[in-house]
Amino acid sequence: MPSQEMSWMPHLAHPVRLPVSRLILERFRHDSQHERAFSGRMGDVLLETGSRPNVLSVVLAGGEGKRMMPLTLDRAKPAVPFGGHYRLIDFALSNLANGGYRKLVVLTQYKSHSLDVHISKTWRLSTMLGNYVTSVPAQMRRGQHWFQGSADALFQNLNLVDDEQPDYIFVFGADHIYRMDPRQMLDQHIESGAACTVAALRGERSEAHQFGIIDQGEGTSIKAFLEKPADPPGLLDDPTKSFVSMGNYVFTTDALRDALQADADNETSKHDLGGDLIPYFVDRGEAHVYDYSTNLVPGDGTMQRGYWRDVGTLDAYFDANMDLVKPLPPFSLYNSKWPIWTLGRSLPAAKFVIDGSQHPAVSNSMVSNGSILSGCTVHEAVVSPGCRISRGANVNGAVLFDDVSIGEGAVVKRAIIDKNVRVPAGTRIGVDREEDLARFPVTDSGIVAITKNYSFD
Repeated sequence: MPSQEMSWMPHLAHPVRLPVSRLILERFRHDSQHERAFSGRMGDVLLETGSRPNVLSVVLAGGEGKRMMPLTLDRAKPAVPFGGHYRLIDFALSNLANGGYRKLVVLTQYKSHSLDVHISKTWRLSTMLGNYVTSVPAQMRRGQHWFQGSADALFQNLNLVDDEQPDYIFVFGADHIYRMDPRQMLDQHIESGAACTVAALRGERSEAHQFGIIDQGEGTSIKAFLEKPADPPGLLDDPTKSFVSMGNYVFTTDALRDALQADADNETSKHDLGGDLIPYFVDRGEAHVYDYSTNLVPGDGTMQRGYWRDVGTLDAYFDANMDLVKPLPPFSLYNSKWPIWTLGRSLPAAKFVIDGSQHPAVSNSMVSNGSILSGCTVHEAVVSPGCRISRGANVNGAVLFDDVSIGEGAVVKRAIIDKNVRVPAGTRIGVDREEDLARFPVTDSGIVAITKNYSFD
């Protein structure tokens, strides 16, 4: 009997076994009611188990996150809250899990406690079906040293590969905001015969010098991998754009194992994925590029397609949060057909209160559960669970973490306020730069960042 996936293609005289993501796309293209082909629940993602290769997914979550201080003062960068009740790592894990890749290991190193707790409480998949998400700390398996770089992190954890025996390995970063169907990337990787495939987005050539750049060869092959070049090469079909590495990779297992051993034996290597390992594959003609702009995600409209943000700085993090609250957001958390998964606190719904003659005025904002806004003005803000904003307070362009309290008449503009901060009545934040600099970190663009548990006393 033909499988369900095969039955989706009535225009074929005989069933043809194609990769599942290709089959899904065929129905996406041919069925005007394509939303029926996709479910908004992780357990209903359509896969033909027998037709898919064995894949292990590795999420690199060991970064120190110095450029995001003070948000990373007490937590790893992937554990930083985002968009209300999410954590940054939820985006990479959700993309992999939605794609059906549910054997996931998260490699940690710096200040990993809150990240470990989040993973253990939130990402509890069905072990009966062989699914798991587990955090793996640095263990000095290859000598008396911690991870020396992202490639070394993989090398020190090859025992995980030995245990799982996968055909292919995804290696994803843990601190980017995007939606991606990884099945489509793996399909291209398999069809191309590549040992390594690098996901890349089409970035403006004038700004591409800030990133790792891919110089495209014939077809999808990579001619060169350039780290922050002064003059980035343009694309063959658009000289104004360059291929920017997204920090997401898929490897054929045996090829990755050989490359990691060669890198470990190279005393001059910095043991970095982008700086050392990818050039190794490029030099051997075994590296290909996956064009992220071709990735089709269920539920995403034209405006959302191709969205990707590296939130490694306070400014980038703030801007990505502000993207969420735009009337027509370039990235929407409301796509139920490819959800971003997390586990929120059990709190009542948000509440908006008339305080005397003061009516709350809230616009272009996301307000999380458990928050109470009383007679205040809130515009372009992300308000996390359990916050309180009092009568006469004005919050304009702000990201408030859990349990932040804004006192009566206070003014908060262009600020990120970490957990458990009590802003006293009448306080001004983001109004006087010199006043802010005397108390808080302030970016060149004027974003004020207030550390967790800060006391104004």
